[in-house]
Amino acid sequence: MKTKNTPQYGCSNLRGIVVEAQGAKTTSVMRTLVRTVFIASMLLILLKNAYAQHKATLGILNIDTKGVLHDPAAMSNMVRLELDKTNVYSVIDKYDQTDIIEKNEVNIANCYGKSCVVNVGELLHAGKMVTGSVERLGEKIIITLRLIDVKSATVEKTDATEYLNLQPEIQRMIRISVKNLLGIENDPTEVNSLVHYEVPVVSPKSKIKASGPRMGMAYIAGDNGRRLQASDEGGLDLLPLLTQIGYQYEVQYLSAGNFQALIEFLGIITGMDQSIFRPSLSFLNGFRSTKTGWEVAFGPVFSFGKGKDGFFEDYVPNNGIKGNTGDWHSETIYDESTGTITTYKDNDVYVDKNGKSHNVTIITRLDDRGTPKLNSSWIWAIGKTFQSGYLNIPVNVYIAPSKSGWFIGASFGFNLNKQPKR
Repeated sequence: MKTKNTPQYGCSNLRGIVVEAQGAKTTSVMRTLVRTVFIASMLLILLKNAYAQHKATLGILNIDTKGVLHDPAAMSNMVRLELDKTNVYSVIDKYDQTDIIEKNEVNIANCYGKSCVVNVGELLHAGKMVTGSVERLGEKIIITLRLIDVKSATVEKTDATEYLNLQPEIQRMIRISVKNLLGIENDPTEVNSLVHYEVPVVSPKSKIKASGPRMGMAYIAGDNGRRLQASDEGGLDLLPLLTQIGYQYEVQYLSAGNFQALIEFLGIITGMDQSIFRPSLSFLNGFRSTKTGWEVAFGPVFSFGKGKDGFFEDYVPNNGIKGNTGDWHSETIYDESTGTITTYKDNDVYVDKNGKSHNVTIITRLDDRGTPKLNSSWIWAIGKTFQSGYLNIPVNVYIAPSKSGWFIGASFGFNLNKQPKR
């Protein structure tokens, strides 16, 4: 019995059919993707063109200049360049603008006023116009830009900024002013390096000049205070309260608003009322309020006074306020009974007249038997200057802490400020 022949499909034939179908599907997907990208690109181009067409056209006339290196035309080109960079307006090409102006025989050499700028803007079919000026005034460069709406003939916005007199940086100044005019944020670092910031005005009448004579009293506390009162072993047998007289000279290195910063040089002679001569020189850094007259000052003080190495019978280390107790002795002691001289050093043992032993610690203190020595300390002062017309009366109190003895004092002075010459 014969049968009809029918096609036979093996595995290899089926695999080929599947691959062919997958290739066709992949080709279709790629074609769809290409069409999508093409359409999206076209839409972006159309949107960009539409945005460009909707940007207002802007014309720029000459920028007036005074006292700077660039002429009005060059300054106008700088402004045009910076406006182009912002891409906010469609800036009219300078050659097209020049061609239109020349065809209409318009003289724009002195066209800076609003009405003239609006008329030129109408000829250019511009929606906006920019005009302005760049002027040097003393140590400042002032850049003023105005954005004018042609249709309404009004000044839409104005920016006037004062810059430092740095003419090589005018291009950067123009960039800052253009961004200010358009409301675009500037780089703060660039602005701070170029913008001129006004400092407070200081009137000569608002300054306090306290240079002049000084008089006062000083109280000497601690070891030196006791040495000053002692009547034996090199003591001076004086009161611990001494008069002072001298002169203060000050130099102001900062004066702004209600504030002064100054260096004070103060030469003082202490103790002349009790027949001693102790000169001193202070170098103080002071800060004063010209509104209230209050002042604080601090700094080193150098003085000459007689001092000698020796020891207290009962030594209390590092306590200049409470001080040491017991009698004071020079480091070299002459024994009259034996005719011997003994020089003591640290950690030696001294036996007093009552047979009591004392450990020796050599220090330097005020002693009339010594030679003048240069001493240094640190002084803190506070005061207030009272004013009556051109008369200044400074009153100060101060303290100079020290292990050998504190100085605590008060002083006053006066000076008459001459009226400033006009």
